Amino acid sequence: MRIRTLTAAVAALVASLALAAPALAGAGEGLAGETNDKAVTFFCLGVLMFFVITIFVGTFIQQRLERRKDAEKAAKMRQRVGW
Repeated sequence: MRIRTLTAAVAALVASLALAAPALAGAGEGLAGETNDKAVTFFCLGVLMFFVITIFVGTFIQQRLERRKDAEKAAKMRQRVGW
């Protein structure tokens, strides 16, 4: 049963990927109009900048959370000192 479902899903995925490009292409123009090297370059730079900024923001957030966790841990250790 699982093999049949998996085979059908893979076949549907391959068929949709194979038929999607010709369906949306009209004389070499996509949804954003005619594509030239400048548009492709700026799009790729935008994708690159998105991931770079995402990594920086994630690192910043993680750094702040780690600092807060360490401060809480240090406060608990200071409370434990004594009899």
